Amino acid sequence: MTGDTITQDVGATTARPTVTQGWAARELGLKRGEFDLAVMLGRIRTVGETPGGRRRVTREEIDRVRGSDGSVEALREGVRAVGTAEGAELMHISSARFTRLARAGFLTPVKFYLNRYRAVVWLYLAEELAHFAESELHGTLLKGRMPETMRGQLEEGQDLRARNWRGRHAGFLLRQSEDAWERAAAMASLLDPVQIAEIVRDPYERAYLNRLRPVPRSSQGGSDSPGAHIVEKIMTADAPDEIRWLRSSLLIGLVQARAERPAPRPAPRVAPEPVTASMEWRAPSDAAVTDTGTAPSPATAAGTAMASASGSVHESRGLMQWLRRRRP
Repeated sequence: MTGDTITQDVGATTARPTVTQGWAARELGLKRGEFDLAVMLGRIRTVGETPGGRRRVTREEIDRVRGSDGSVEALREGVRAVGTAEGAELMHISSARFTRLARAGFLTPVKFYLNRYRAVVWLYLAEELAHFAESELHGTLLKGRMPETMRGQLEEGQDLRARNWRGRHAGFLLRQSEDAWERAAAMASLLDPVQIAEIVRDPYERAYLNRLRPVPRSSQGGSDSPGAHIVEKIMTADAPDEIRWLRSSLLIGLVQARAERPAPRPAPRVAPEPVTASMEWRAPSDAAVTDTGTAPSPATAAGTAMASASGSVHESRGLMQWLRRRRP
């Protein structure tokens, strides 16, 4: 079976069945986008088996979501996301006013994607928009002239949609992280690499955080594609107070992670033992030992060898002369 596997907890006596998120979405009859939003909002719980690994869904959680009749349909309605035009229609306001409310930070996007023209399309929870429109506190924002301060900020180019989404996304990442290093990686994923290098000086810790870095589903194309650069810009904090909060959160997370366990690093190399020249002693042969019982010096041995060779030459010459005299 491809997606439905059985995992065994270490030290447990019974198996704990889990399935992949894609498999769980099919069993519940949800589109993958609906399922992901349900997980992000905490309406479907997932479990992590290893730090940085893909999270899965237990059979018990699937049965809980199914529950009684209509529960899955209610879940689907609760995670319905709409764009600007549909959201404005739902709130009975114009699309222009809806966009101004979103840019001013009153409406928080729940997700985004890039269309064919690489334009960012923000999506909002229909349930949240309905509650906002029904509140009596927001009557002046939905009708009539907007406050002067708000109009001035919007004219200066204020747009809090990306920042509000990052805040919501950070909360989701922290809820999904059961490990201290994963929580630190979640905060680091929203910071510029330069900011991370200033805080995390150890290269092995930076590499570990990068390995645990959550990958957004909104990324499109390769890491160097234009779409990926747009997504990266949306996911990177740019406001000074937002950066300060993320930096302090990362520092606290690092302290907790280091106390839990150190970041993995290569095993230390063992230096080879130095090689020394062999000083083996060999006993002299019997022929090289003199009458005194001691081995001759190198000079004495050389002289003895030369004398022996000279005597042999003289004996050979004398024999030849004697043979010549014996000839008739």
